[in-house]
Amino acid sequence: MPASPAIDVSALIDERPVSHLQWRVVLLGFIIIALDGFDTAIMGFIAPELARVWGIAPSHLGPVLSAALVGLALGAMGAGPLADRVGRKAVLVGSVFLFGLWTLVAAWSPDLNTLLVLRFLTGLGLGASMPNVGTLVSEYAPRKHRSILVTVVFCGFTFGAAMGAFCSAWLIPAYGWHSVLLVGGILPVLLAPVLLFKLPESLRFLAVKRGDQARMRAIVAQLAPEVARRAGSFMLPQAAQGMGTPASAIGTVLSRRFAFGSAMLWITYFMGLFLVYLLGGWLPTLVKGVGFSVRDAALITALFQIGGAAGSLGIGWAMDRINPHRVLALAFLLGSAATFLFGTAAKDFIALSLCAFAGGFLLNGANTGMNALATGYYPTAARATGSSWMHGIGRWGAISSAFAGAQMLGAGWSFAQVFSALAIPALIAALAIFAKGGVPPRAARPAHSNPPQHARRI
Repeated sequence: MPASPAIDVSALIDERPVSHLQWRVVLLGFIIIALDGFDTAIMGFIAPELARVWGIAPSHLGPVLSAALVGLALGAMGAGPLADRVGRKAVLVGSVFLFGLWTLVAAWSPDLNTLLVLRFLTGLGLGASMPNVGTLVSEYAPRKHRSILVTVVFCGFTFGAAMGAFCSAWLIPAYGWHSVLLVGGILPVLLAPVLLFKLPESLRFLAVKRGDQARMRAIVAQLAPEVARRAGSFMLPQAAQGMGTPASAIGTVLSRRFAFGSAMLWITYFMGLFLVYLLGGWLPTLVKGVGFSVRDAALITALFQIGGAAGSLGIGWAMDRINPHRVLALAFLLGSAATFLFGTAAKDFIALSLCAFAGGFLLNGANTGMNALATGYYPTAARATGSSWMHGIGRWGAISSAFAGAQMLGAGWSFAQVFSALAIPALIAALAIFAKGGVPPRAARPAHSNPPQHARRI
C-alpha cells in the first residue's frame, strides 16, 4: 500500500475556508490586543487624579508615563527570539499574565518610584504580547485574507484604549484611581488560563520544530477533520521554514538575505509611530493653541483616532488585493500631504476635521498594516523575531515623540511650522517602504536535505 501523504500545513491553511478554530485565534488575538491597549493607555487616564491625590505636579508623572513605553520596546525585542524558540503560545500566555499581574500590583503603589518600576515591568509584558499576537494570527490566516485579519485584530488596541477612557470616567469619581488599575490587571489575569486551554500553538511553528505529530494532528482535526484522518504526517516546505538561512532567528533577521528589508521596516515603523504618538498626544494642545475650544480640540483629536480605525480596515483590505508595499507607500505619502495641509488650515474647523480624519486613516492605518507586512516577510523560523524587532525599534519613535513635541512647542514653532516638519517623517516612511518593495529578499542557499518525495499540497 502507498505511504500516507505528508501534508503541507501552509497549503492546508491557505487553500481552505476559515474554520472555527481560526476565528477563535482571531477573536482571542483581538481580546489580547484590546487589553494591551487598555493597559498601555491607562496611566494617561488616571494621571490627573493621581497627581491630585499624591499632591504632585503633573509633570512629575512624565517618567512614569514613559516607563511603560521603554518596557514595551525592550519586551518586544526580547520576546521575539523567545517565541521563535519555545513557541508563540507560551510567550503569549506568559506575557498576558505578567502585564495583568504587574498592573494589579500597581494599584497598591505607595509612591511614584514604585509605580515607575511597576509600569516598566508592565511594559515588558505588553511589548511581548502585541507582536506575537500578530505572528500567531498571521500563521493561522489564509494568505488571501491575511492582511485584513491581522489589521482587524490590531484594531483591538484602539477599542481597548477607548474602553479605558470610558471605564476611567465611570470608576475614578466613584472608586478612585486604584479601581482602574484593578480592572486593567484582573482582566488579563483571568484571560491567561483561557488562552492556556483555548489558544492553539502555531501549526506552522510546530512543523518547523518537527513537533509532536499527535499534537499537530489534533489541531488539524479542528481545521480539516478529513485531512487529519488520512494524513501520515505534517510538514512545512523548506522555503517557508527558512532553510538555508542562519540557524538563529536573530541571525536570519540580520542576514544578507533580509538585512535591507529589516532596516526599511524599522525606519518605516519608527517614523510611523513617531508621528502617530506625537499627533495623538499633542494634537489637542496644538489645536487649542490656535484659538479653538477644548471641545473642538477633543473632537478633532477623536476624528484622528476614528480615522485610524477605519484606515486599518481599509488598508488591510487593500493589501490583500494590491501589492502591499505600494498600498503602504501611497498611504504614507498621502498621509504626509494630509499632515502638511493640516498646518495650512489653522482657522478652519471643517478643514481641520477633514485633515485629521484623513491623517488618522492614512497614518494609523498604514502603521497597522505594517504588522501584516512584517509577518509576511520573514520565514516561520524567524517570524516572531522579525515582527517583534520591528515593534521594539519602532517604539523608540513613540518614546522620542513626546520629547520632540515638547521641544517644538518650547521653541515657539508656529502651527504651520509644526505640521510642515511632521510631514517629513511620513515622507521618509513612504520612501523606505517603497524601497523595501523594490528590493526582494536574496534567494536562500539550497538546503542539503530534500523534502519527502511523498509530500503533497492539499
